[in-house]
Amino acid sequence: MSLQWAAVATFLYAEVLLVFLLCIPFISATRWQKIFKSRLVKLLLIYGNTFFVVLIIILVLLFIDAIREIRKYDDVTEKVNLQNNPGAVEHFHMKLFRAQRNLYIAGFSLLMAFLLRRLVTLISQHATTLASNEAFKKQAEGAKNRTLKADNEALAMRKQAEGLTAEYDRLLKEHAKLQATCEGQKDKKDE
Repeated sequence: MSLQWAAVATFLYAEVLLVFLLCIPFISATRWQKIFKSRLVKLLLIYGNTFFVVLIIILVLLFIDAIREIRKYDDVTEKVNLQNNPGAVEHFHMKLFRAQRNLYIAGFSLLMAFLLRRLVTLISQHATTLASNEAFKKQAEGAKNRTLKADNEALAMRKQAEGLTAEYDRLLKEHAKLQATCEGQKDKKDE
């Protein structure tokens, strides 16, 4: 395996590992969001789009090169008589196998790059949605608490008003008794 294909295979293995890590169920989306918002990741994101585009271009070029190699060895079977030289048949099949292997490695690396980017985007969106839902819940709970407090205050004021009304009625009755007593004493004096 040449150096370029070893690098692409290593990159493919790293992508598979990252996708596996992102899909682990016990690491929550909010934890990933915290990791995505770290300073190191933000620094990587500054150059991330450029890196991603360059990476895609390199993988597409390697994919096209692998297709070219496969076509080259497909054309050889028609031009060369492989029946006369058994070693050439094995050599031809080995070269064709390597070209096909390189095609698969480049194709899967290209696919995994797109999948990895989409997975990170979806996890980030999910964490943002969870955070906004949590904020809405806190806001609704705060509004509920304010409404409950206002209801309690209204109930207390109603009870206070009922108490004041009862006290007013009691004072009116007492006033009426006192007035009746005073008028009764006045009538006795006038007689």
